[in-house]
Amino acid sequence: MDLGDCYRLLGLRSGASFVEIKASYRRLVQQYHPDLNPDDIKAKEKFIALTEAYKLLQTVVLPDKKARHSGKSSISDEIKVTPPEPPAPTTVIPQPPNLLEIEERLKWKTYEQLQRFLQDKQFPQAIALVEALAARLPIDAEVRQWQAIAYQIWGRALIGDNQLPKARIYLKKALKTDPNNKTLWQEVQRDFQRLEQIF
Repeated sequence: MDLGDCYRLLGLRSGASFVEIKASYRRLVQQYHPDLNPDDIKAKEKFIALTEAYKLLQTVVLPDKKARHSGKSSISDEIKVTPPEPPAPTTVIPQPPNLLEIEERLKWKTYEQLQRFLQDKQFPQAIALVEALAARLPIDAEVRQWQAIAYQIWGRALIGDNQLPKARIYLKKALKTDPNNKTLWQEVQRDFQRLEQIF
């Protein structure tokens, strides 16, 4: 197979550029590919011939050189015109969520769970949950208030179960955890009065 046959097979004029050769080869190979024409022997033969022609032309026409039409050098021959490269695909890096937002969501999800534990009278779980949240958010006044209220509610439940020493411990913890909460102080004082009456 000579160069003229290669160009004709690829449907090109003699002296076509490397870019033209490559584009024509890709187009024709897709058309005659054996996977797309599994039972067509002629398509397979054409595919093989196209590949051979392309390989031969690759050895003659180099990608960075243009076919020269004459022996004279012209300005257009010396200036290499390269098509603009397509912009590189930009990878969007997701911004990590704001740490404060994560903490806030965690706080309110924990609050919902705390409410369920208290309603179901699962006091040890409620205490463990709110203490863990308080350890994570030690300066959050709301969390401290929730912790104190959980202590007070459990202390009151312990009075009802006649576990008086343990009730006293949790009522004191409630006052110590949120000492500036006047409503809590009043409730805890009532609970202490109940304790005194039982003793």
